[in-house]
Amino acid sequence: MGRRRAPELYRAPFPLYALRVEPSAGLLITAGGGGAAKTGIKNGVHFLQLERIGGALSASLLHSHDTETKATMNLALAGNILAAGQDASCQLLQFSPQDQETSDKQDNAGSQEEGPRQRKGTVTTTETQETGASTQQEGVELNVENLQSVQTDFGSDPLQKTVCFNHDNTLLATGGTDGFVRVWQVPSLEKVLEFKAHEGEIEDLALGPGDKMVTTGWDFKACVWQRDQLVTGLRWDENLPPLPDTPYRYQACSESGTFLGLGTVTGSVAIYISFSLQRLYYLREAHGIVVTDVVFMPEQGRGRELLGSHEAALFSVAVDSRCQLHLLPIRREFWGGSVPVWLLLLLCAGLIILAILLLQSVFPGFL
Repeated sequence: MGRRRAPELYRAPFPLYALRVEPSAGLLITAGGGGAAKTGIKNGVHFLQLERIGGALSASLLHSHDTETKATMNLALAGNILAAGQDASCQLLQFSPQDQETSDKQDNAGSQEEGPRQRKGTVTTTETQETGASTQQEGVELNVENLQSVQTDFGSDPLQKTVCFNHDNTLLATGGTDGFVRVWQVPSLEKVLEFKAHEGEIEDLALGPGDKMVTTGWDFKACVWQRDQLVTGLRWDENLPPLPDTPYRYQACSESGTFLGLGTVTGSVAIYISFSLQRLYYLREAHGIVVTDVVFMPEQGRGRELLGSHEAALFSVAVDSRCQLHLLPIRREFWGGSVPVWLLLLLCAGLIILAILLLQSVFPGFL
């Protein structure tokens, strides 16, 4: 029997490093590239339209945004604003849907002397066929424009490694190889805070309410900050038995949710229950090479509709240029599976009543 494989949603013409889901319009955004090396490998951000066709989730290429010589290594999303980590800089992108017929009229106005223009939908459809995705929807156009850009890392080999927005999308935080956290106003990208958070590279960071921030770094630390003041720090060896010659490093930090998605350096993908770390899904070497990013389908917006009969959908991308879909069916089993909370409460109430009745029968007058 052959190895179980995950559905392949999309294959890009370049290595993929980051992805995000915009739930209100049902957009899957992937990004990557070959960098500045003159290898012929492109750099870009691809916008895919998610749909349910024949009961299955599919993706079609809606727009391809060329990032020239810079590969996008990390992404953060705030509404229709993307923050893209490209080399040592952060580039803001703004995207908005536009009716294709209206777009054609605007393009043709005042430019008739240039001769006939090719329909943008035709160009997109050709590229979609080359990359193996589905055909683009008729009459749909996406407008993407570059906004502000700023250098965010100043190490000896500068590289922005992580980026995130705060909860009201007014601030943007970045971290990179120089170990500094820098916070920027959105959309002006004026710097409002800068401090040394780790010795060595920053792997990930997350902004919380009340100027709280969590960072993880190559110095084996995870830190909680109140602006630039350290609140508390975590180390692996504080709460674990001694592990000689086995170094562990905090890799990522994120908001708490129902599920935890995991991608490994060997290409495997897994889904766990967050509070118990019970594994619900595992696909060994799904990509066959390092998984660079994973993201769940949000339940807001069109997310619930796109999930269909599944409890969760996890997207994964890797250096193999593939975007895969990992579906978690709604858990209905009783023994050997997860039990709904309402059923647990009902069972507990029944056990309490049964215990009271037994005590009453053994000890008359107990109540």
